[in-house]
Amino acid sequence: MTARDTTAVAVFAAAGLVLGTAYFASLRRGVLRAVARHAWLSYMLLAPARIAAAALLFTFAVRWGVAALLAAFAGFLLARQLAVRAARRLA
Repeated sequence: MTARDTTAVAVFAAAGLVLGTAYFASLRRGVLRAVARHAWLSYMLLAPARIAAAALLFTFAVRWGVAALLAAFAGFLLARQLAVRAARRLA
């Protein structure tokens, strides 16, 4: 693994964490809004945007190799774990 690969892994892990945090925050906000106001249309319109952003990150990461893809996925999963832990604390 070269220095370029190591840098790419670190960058994609951070990008996965940032995107995952934004993804799950948007998901939580959308669900709360949909339940409170029965505003399912805004929830349904934001869902493809969230999915597309995640797909773009993973597509870009796969071009850098499997290590970058796994790092981005690990960052995304870490953000998911943090979101689940925060939701359990609030419940």
